[in-house]
Amino acid sequence: MQAEITADATVATTSKSILSRVKSFVPVGIALFTSAIFLDSLRYKFTNHPNTQEIFGRLDGWAASFGAEGLFAQTGLFSQYTIGTAELIASSLLLIGLLPQSRRLQALGSAVAVAVMTGAISFHLFTPLGIDPNNDGGGLFVAAVIVWTLSVTMLILRRKEVAAIAQGVAKVLVPAR
Repeated sequence: MQAEITADATVATTSKSILSRVKSFVPVGIALFTSAIFLDSLRYKFTNHPNTQEIFGRLDGWAASFGAEGLFAQTGLFSQYTIGTAELIASSLLLIGLLPQSRRLQALGSAVAVAVMTGAISFHLFTPLGIDPNNDGGGLFVAAVIVWTLSVTMLILRRKEVAAIAQGVAKVLVPAR
């Protein structure tokens, strides 16, 4: 009887150990996948690819319809270069955050990714851009949803780091009495 209890405890401990190891690789996978998607998109945004011109041109035309012409133009506030730079920053933070001493940067990179992808998803859904602007079967939209979901998941996994960042910001914004 004692041998069975010991064997059960050993199996349970081994299972927890394996599960713990698998869980430790989830953030690594999320960071690598999200960064790969962002970094791959930069070749289109930073080289002024025709597909990028089409997407940002449509968005700029839409913005012009309510008096915000130039908002998505090449020198606009939400240009392809601005969005691409935000994606580059998010990728850099996610990858640097793979180092154990830099986990907070991974949380910050995920927050930037959520912000960028929330904008992307919103513009696909609520503007004339639509979910298939490049006639690719909606691949760009699906990638945005996947990156958004993974980035939110990372924020949940890194909630302690998010809380630490929030505490640090609060200390700066709200002085001690």
